[in-house]
Amino acid sequence: MNPYRRKFLNKFSWTCAASILGPFNIFNASGEKNYKQPISLIIDADTANEVDDAFAIVRALVEPKFDIRGLCSAQWHTQANAPNDSVGRSQHMNKDLLTLMGKSAIPHPMGSNTPMVSQLRAQPSPAASLIINEAHKMTNGEKLTVLTLGPATNTASAILLDPSIIPKLKCCYLGLWYNVKDQTWSKREFNTDNDPNALNLLLNTQNLELEIMTATTSKTLVFEKEQVNKYFKGKGGVFDYLISLWDNYDRFWQEKDPEKKYWTMWDVAAIEALAKPNLCQKKKVITPHDNLKRDVFIYSKIDEEAMKADFWASFGN
Repeated sequence: MNPYRRKFLNKFSWTCAASILGPFNIFNASGEKNYKQPISLIIDADTANEVDDAFAIVRALVEPKFDIRGLCSAQWHTQANAPNDSVGRSQHMNKDLLTLMGKSAIPHPMGSNTPMVSQLRAQPSPAASLIINEAHKMTNGEKLTVLTLGPATNTASAILLDPSIIPKLKCCYLGLWYNVKDQTWSKREFNTDNDPNALNLLLNTQNLELEIMTATTSKTLVFEKEQVNKYFKGKGGVFDYLISLWDNYDRFWQEKDPEKKYWTMWDVAAIEALAKPNLCQKKKVITPHDNLKRDVFIYSKIDEEAMKADFWASFGN
């Protein structure tokens, strides 16, 4: 992480924390409160990798359908500007976001800073332990949903460390490419590259419920900076934090594009799909040819405009 950006984030998180209570009185203004059992959810994110992670986490934290049991940090070591402790950067931002949202009581353990070296060797971490512990709290056929917005290191390690949690888990993974017409997969994708062994373990685990928001589908959800500024800029707290993340990401990480006008919201698509399944289409498909042959589900299509409208409505816009 650029030293200026780190200093900026440290200062910003504390100066804005005090202003957060006011704006959040308007959250969930869409009035959608008539849901059944809340989704017991752990979010596992490589938060400091790109801007969309933070937008997705903030969206999840205001969703009344979610009973968030934890926010775990994940590594992202293959990114060109990744520091040696990439998971530490994600952990720092997770703390920032929870503080700004007034939700620091949500467990936020650190994940592994390195990928799995094989499908047989776990990477133990506090994040993997949380997944195991929360899974064992599920009763009466309920499942813990683990939404992986980065590499699957922490979830796969939890399964290796305690396979008895498999029937208690629903794993939702953001990654891979899938051609619906040709029914073909590609694993040449960022989240997968950060821990291919972890993903392969999920794909190869018989009876593990697995849903995949592919990059093919999620890439169609794009936010405009002009609209983000319109709804968030100057509102203080986490809103200006998100604005500043967008501004500073390009200024200090990708100087070739200092005024990025659009951002692909891969992670927001995964959150919206879980919160509002009516905005998506699912399809049962067969795992990649080099994995255990079994059925998994992919999100084959999303309603991008409806997702954007729901995102802004969740913050009272």
